[in-house]
Amino acid sequence: MVNVLIHGANGRMGKKVFEACALDQDVKAVCGIDLIENLNNPDFPVYSSFSAIKEKVDVIVDFSAPASLDNILAYAVANSCPAVLCATGYTDEQAEKIKSASEKVAIFRSGNMSLGVNLLIDLVKKAAEVLYGFDVEIIEKHHNQKVDAPSGTALMLANAVKDVQEDKFFTYGREGIVGKRDAKEIGIHAVRGGNIVGEHDVIFAGNFETVTISHQATDRSVFAQGAVAAAKFLAKKKVGLFNMNDVINGK
Repeated sequence: MVNVLIHGANGRMGKKVFEACALDQDVKAVCGIDLIENLNNPDFPVYSSFSAIKEKVDVIVDFSAPASLDNILAYAVANSCPAVLCATGYTDEQAEKIKSASEKVAIFRSGNMSLGVNLLIDLVKKAAEVLYGFDVEIIEKHHNQKVDAPSGTALMLANAVKDVQEDKFFTYGREGIVGKRDAKEIGIHAVRGGNIVGEHDVIFAGNFETVTISHQATDRSVFAQGAVAAAKFLAKKKVGLFNMNDVINGK
């Protein structure tokens, strides 16, 4: 049994992670952390800080915000407790902190926890190999409460193209008279509205044909299920930095 601590337990994704844990006989959500403490939660205790934790924890699953990173890594390293980091919007400095911590404890990080999105990334790489010379544009759509733009998934997709076409650079939206499109651009555009769970389109536009590769998430449960799969995978690791490809391939 893998005992999970849900960081951001009272949020929408925290609740989805609890539901996903309840459906998996190999995982148990034993406690949570959130800004608002709720020790009388009928499901499990929710504390306001790591210092209050009494339960045995095997893995942390975090769906909160980048501002929580330092506290998560400090607890993970001090207690040799692996951490699944599902938040997006980390700075370059925070990414270095994650990398440094992974030398002491197992860390999982992904901009998207969906298995379908990670398949999408592989398809985009293949398309970038075949459709070299096509203009590449990425459009991502999310709900009106999402705070970071572009999405972590959009950046993963853009980097997937750049891994193949190394001379490319990113352009974030366009406004006014900016001149003709540079052939080396990867355009990235963010849409925010309503309760859109997550939609991503990668457009390869040529002179005589256009290829669009798309993914649409219809329920946040898909991300929670991916996080639980990552938690089960990471519980067996001591140190290292892992991502969804490692989970899919069982490395």
